[in-house]
Amino acid sequence: MSAFHYAFKVKDIESTRKFYVDILGCKEGRSTESWIDFNFFDNQLSAHVSDRIPELDYCGKVDGISVPIPHFGSLLEKSEFIKIQEKLESENIEFVVKPQTRYKGKVGEQMTMFVFDFSGNPLEFKSFSDDKEVFS
Repeated sequence: MSAFHYAFKVKDIESTRKFYVDILGCKEGRSTESWIDFNFFDNQLSAHVSDRIPELDYCGKVDGISVPIPHFGSLLEKSEFIKIQEKLESENIEFVVKPQTRYKGKVGEQMTMFVFDFSGNPLEFKSFSDDKEVFS
């Protein structure tokens, strides 16, 4: 297995569960009153309740677009990317970076979109035109 584990801060369990389970379709794992785990595209997310969520910095400049740092997300197949995009749109989730193709016609061409979860954590979803170019 080569999945990653990521622990991050959220404002509450209820809105976090709604975003990750109801909207993104993640399977819920273990939980308590102060943390909850999710299967996030075959990776383990651990959301911990905190009242001190750090401010974001838009210091990331990718293909001319400022992106929030830190952020996390997932690399998806095109069909799954579109499915997630449609679900986010149907739930009226505002895009931080609207769905678009980055590096069109170049090495590393990818579909990308950014959203915030209900605690303000930025997530990026990507789908590469050629999976062999993920690190190119």
